[in-house]
Amino acid sequence: MITTNTQSIILPTLISQIEDTHQTVNKSNLLQPIRQWLDEIEIHNTQLAKFIAKLIPPQCPFERDIVLFGRKIAHIPPMCKLNPLYDELVGLRFRALCYLVDECGEDIQSYC
Repeated sequence: MITTNTQSIILPTLISQIEDTHQTVNKSNLLQPIRQWLDEIEIHNTQLAKFIAKLIPPQCPFERDIVLFGRKIAHIPPMCKLNPLYDELVGLRFRALCYLVDECGEDIQSYC
């Protein structure tokens, strides 16, 4: 502890706050190359577009209503938005579907 003329400063608390801020910044920067790679994927192949459209679900598969004897007793909310790459994956699926419609002229009703 450092004592100044007017107040005491506790260094361990100050240092831990600085470290917490530094760790948060590093975690978000860690995924940046993956985000950039997903955003830069260009789709020029029908098979790849179909694979991506099938691989990435249109809705969160974890969202559920728990029903017992015909009555809803609980709801499990969608957890997909907790995924740090959610926006990039949804964008990739959208680009794949757009390719199938615009370039291939396919009906994408089966992917929805």
